[in-house]
Amino acid sequence: MSELNVIVFVGSLRKASVNRQLAELAVESAPEGVALTVFDRLGELPFYNEDIDDEAAPEPVRALRAAAGAADAALVITPEYNGSIPGVLKNAIDWLSRPWGESALKDKPLAVVGAALGRYGGKWAHDETRKSFGLFGPRVIDDLELSVPAASLDGRHPRENAEVTAALRAAVEKLVANVG
Repeated sequence: MSELNVIVFVGSLRKASVNRQLAELAVESAPEGVALTVFDRLGELPFYNEDIDDEAAPEPVRALRAAAGAADAALVITPEYNGSIPGVLKNAIDWLSRPWGESALKDKPLAVVGAALGRYGGKWAHDETRKSFGLFGPRVIDDLELSVPAASLDGRHPRENAEVTAALRAAVEKLVANVG
């Protein structure tokens, strides 16, 4: 069997964000036969504008759609900003939702996990992100949830927390079990 490819989107642009660290951990601890690749260009995407969404769409948009199209599944790792989805992630969702009915993620499994301040670890943002992605074609794995309260990590990298590491690996395993 060939290797499964999972594209990873991180909803925070901050280099030292806990969510970026979760993405690093997901890549490092991927199950055998699974390659996770972080699409690290969300900050380069222009705001969605239908006037420029054509064959000559900006290069970062074409790169986003090509990477999503080449993936077998998608893992979204995001914080919660003001009780909802970070703007950079919502913008990527808008670009990926087009062309309507023909998204690069159509029929591919997608999971949403992450960490945030507060005792619920970003659950509202994760629910909103699942809803937004689910409207245009990916098969959102609704019963796959991992919302880590950032304070529970005590300022350490998530890889230093065995419980978080095991839960993240289990989430990736469940995601890839839904491929096909």
